Amino acid sequence: MTRSPLRSRFSPAEIAALWQAADAVADAARPATLAHFRTEGLSADNKASAGFDPVTAADRASEAAMRAVLARLRPDDAILGEEEEARPGTSGLTWVLDPIDGTRGYLSGTPTWGVLIALADEDGPFLGIIDQPYIGERFRGGLGEARVDGPLGQQALRARPARPLSQAILFTTFPEVGTAEEGAAFRRVATRARLTRYGTDCYAYALLAAGQIDLVIEAGLQPYDVMAPIAVIEAAGGVVTDWQGNPAHQGGRILAASSPELHAEAMALLQG
Repeated sequence: MTRSPLRSRFSPAEIAALWQAADAVADAARPATLAHFRTEGLSADNKASAGFDPVTAADRASEAAMRAVLARLRPDDAILGEEEEARPGTSGLTWVLDPIDGTRGYLSGTPTWGVLIALADEDGPFLGIIDQPYIGERFRGGLGEARVDGPLGQQALRARPARPLSQAILFTTFPEVGTAEEGAAFRRVATRARLTRYGTDCYAYALLAAGQIDLVIEAGLQPYDVMAPIAVIEAAGGVVTDWQGNPAHQGGRILAASSPELHAEAMALLQG
């Protein structure tokens, strides 16, 4: 991918300011999400006309808190979020927010949901945070950063070295993986993998960046679902594309891999 002039213009001080803003946004989301997590009476509205696409008071409070920080610290930047209208900007930069990625898991009390924060330009995301407030883990990637801060202290993020699919651990959120055709493509990969696991939403991408797993395959995603994971995984040395090998920051079908070699092996099977 051609390097954007916007990215190359940043001075060390500007990079530090961008990270300070990103951390402030993540800090604001933590109390907003934890105030409702595992509480009695937590309910959800269904945004989907068919199926179940939940949104809770915590989703809305989290995004509102993040937007308030950006209005104060980065008023010229655009904002694309899941729960509110997009805000235009004049800087050429866009903050992409998912206030709770994995609301189904949030409703179920599992600590596998996360807050996603990305900063993007016309070429896609170049800074990302996957934050898990309940565990207290923050995965950061881009502009020279690739680390996780959490209960075990600060550690570098580094995707696993290349290994064959037969030795790989594969994650996805739903066993169905989108349409029947997409599900069949996923199973072509899953039957060759060493281990397949389900249901971790954005936390699977964090585990890939941390070198714990090898592949994430999903379909039907939105830009706010993928931009932060892309930045974090790429900073850790992994690869994220769509199922045809094209840039994936607009969502859709996602293939994330720990190495180019494994990515190529999985993509060949997805394409049949």
